[in-house]
Amino acid sequence: MAIQADGADLKFSEIQTEYGGSNPISISEYYRNGGAVPSGASSVPTSGEIQLSDFYGTQNYSYGSYSGGSISTSGDYKYHTFTSSGTFGVSAVPTDAIEYLVVAGGGNAAGAYNNGGGGAGGMLTGSMTPSAQNYTITVGAGGGNNSTGVSVTSTGGGSGGGGNGGSGGGGSGNPGSSNGGGQGSGVSGQGNNGGGGGSNGQAGGGGGKNAAGQSVNSNAGGGGNGGNGLAWNGTTYAGGGAGGSLHNSEGSGGSGGGGSSRAGSGFGGGNHNGTAGSANTGGGGGGGMYYRGSGGAGGSGIVIIKVKYQN
Repeated sequence: MAIQADGADLKFSEIQTEYGGSNPISISEYYRNGGAVPSGASSVPTSGEIQLSDFYGTQNYSYGSYSGGSISTSGDYKYHTFTSSGTFGVSAVPTDAIEYLVVAGGGNAAGAYNNGGGGAGGMLTGSMTPSAQNYTITVGAGGGNNSTGVSVTSTGGGSGGGGNGGSGGGGSGNPGSSNGGGQGSGVSGQGNNGGGGGSNGQAGGGGGKNAAGQSVNSNAGGGGNGGNGLAWNGTTYAGGGAGGSLHNSEGSGGSGGGGSSRAGSGFGGGNHNGTAGSANTGGGGGGGMYYRGSGGAGGSGIVIIKVKYQN
């Protein structure tokens, strides 16, 4: 609870109640950057003359206390990274909000006659002030499974062939038909739509966090590229998988772990299977060659919580 903003006389005991310390009290114990007063309390001097009035409107600063996940440090922050399900514990509430990344599992791509790229898992970022409790963290497996972070849930990616999800799956290719397969829809704020499929064996790319999957036309060619993902703290997540094709031009997965697709020259031999989305990115799987290839699996999701631990 912050000290009163102004007006009434301020007592040593009120400062001690807010910031701690033991008797006898010396006001110099509470220099900014020296005692319990945070660097954000700009009205409190770091040295020299210090007055009771300097503390009007100030508040004790708490970095909070946390546990869970794999912990790394960069600058003034710690990162609690979950690549599998677990618990994020908060034993002391912070003054500042914490940041989060919650990425769901990417969608599986399709193969054979339904060769659309898989949509990326839904990606959510933001900030919140936690309460003192244990938060259940769920990391969605590849195949379109949801992830849950600090009271936030992202939606698994849509399957290839037009499945709906965090990002939508790409539409299938349909040789001989007048239209290709329809694309899947993404969830607003989490991802984008997949691309539409063509009518000559080439499928649409799966959607990514930052872009829709590429649609294709009826001309012979490769499948659509997957939609690109989005960077968070220097790493890109949630790229869509590319659509497969009957023809000999392979599609590229979207940045952020999207799987690439496979193609063939007619119905010839070779590797016709799409590649999987990258683990712990939420990337969608790449589509297989029309008629013969299998689709790649979606990549698993990830949850990261960023907390401040020093100024």
